[in-house]
Amino acid sequence: MYLADRSAPAGAEPAPDRGPVRAAAVAPTVLALGTVSLITDVSSEMVTAVLPLYLIAGLGLSPLGFGALDGVYNGVSALVQLTGGHLADRVRNHKLIAGLGYGLSALCKPLLLFAHSLGPISVILTLERTGKGLRTAPRDALISLSTPPELQGRAFGVHRAMDTTGALLGPLAAFLILSVAVDGYDAVFGVSACVAALGVVVLMLFVPSGDGDTRPRPRPRPPRPRTSEDDGAASVAAAAAVPAADRPAPVRLRDALGLLRLPRLRNLAICAVLLGLTTVSDAFVYLLLQRRIGIGDQWFPLLPLGTAAVFLLLAVPAGALADRIGRRTVFLTGHALLLAGYALLLWAPDPAALPYLVLLLHGMFYAATDGVLPAAVAATVPAELRATGLALVGTGQALARFGCSLAFGAAWTLWGTGPALAAAAAGLLCCAAVAGFVLRPAAPVAPLPDPHRTGSP
Repeated sequence: MYLADRSAPAGAEPAPDRGPVRAAAVAPTVLALGTVSLITDVSSEMVTAVLPLYLIAGLGLSPLGFGALDGVYNGVSALVQLTGGHLADRVRNHKLIAGLGYGLSALCKPLLLFAHSLGPISVILTLERTGKGLRTAPRDALISLSTPPELQGRAFGVHRAMDTTGALLGPLAAFLILSVAVDGYDAVFGVSACVAALGVVVLMLFVPSGDGDTRPRPRPRPPRPRTSEDDGAASVAAAAAVPAADRPAPVRLRDALGLLRLPRLRNLAICAVLLGLTTVSDAFVYLLLQRRIGIGDQWFPLLPLGTAAVFLLLAVPAGALADRIGRRTVFLTGHALLLAGYALLLWAPDPAALPYLVLLLHGMFYAATDGVLPAAVAATVPAELRATGLALVGTGQALARFGCSLAFGAAWTLWGTGPALAAAAAGLLCCAAVAGFVLRPAAPVAPLPDPHRTGSP
């Protein structure tokens, strides 16, 4: 299903049957993957919460150096998504590639216990981000292939809500460990490694090995009586048992690159990149909020928890709403909410209510976009190339947001916070208008007149 309103007669989402939609539950694969993501995010966010302080205060890394390191390993994660998506489609085993990604990330956590300089830590973090890049597209492909098309917004919402629960629990766990442990950083890294290993175990035990494809399969033909001629041609009979039309063709690299020739996927990719170029990173939003109202340093780590809490509460309702009224509407509304958050940071007259309103809008933005976009992408890509299509759009969006972070940081340095944010807001408004036009519902095609019919109807 495309990012289009359900009222569109052509190229839009087909109206789902209300009975099955209400009776259907979230697929067990989605719940299992959500559990894996929850556990893994607890592990990852434990490290992420203490890493800036550990590198800057513990190892003496400058803020500029940390910013460069953060940008590099997040860029690596975005680029590796393409490899993970193509490999998963090529070997036709999404669980295997996702498991390799989760396993690589888990192996990197205990190595942090032995790295005490910037070089080894940079290598470990790059490998950890490589694991994240490998697993993202195959995981999302498993979610989409195990869910009926009319419920994919809800399924991605459930997964993102469980994932965000881990993002909430991770920093809290790190805070508790640092408050009671003598060697706080080592304790955080050690517990994180154990939690990450648990996530891999859950993946291996509870996520099905198949791709979970919900497409109807051809009914197998009944076996015919064996004759004496078959005894001398067993291999020929075995090959003929599966019709050539039903055999999946091997996925080639040029098939993956050819996905961008699909108009709907190309439009989604273009809009994801345009909007990503004007989406200021979370860290800058929190820094702007702190500077605007003077939040103390001790409270700064709690700002991301506000966004995550709103995201957790609204991810499933937003996904279900997108399935009902159209993903285009919800997706663009999410960016309108983000634009409202920028406007509040620029012009809100009441500083006391500002943090609550900005974090509310920030969380609503993620709830309306983070799961809705992959649900829309999944509906435009053939099942055999699902992971690759998700990786193409996800990589473009991630690299665009990285570029926005660099540009916004430079604008902040040259112009100050107000002009930099005003420029980002103006860019977001323009890009959202372009996206609304590009993703508009297709116009209905008028039927051709019947040459054999005469007279008025």
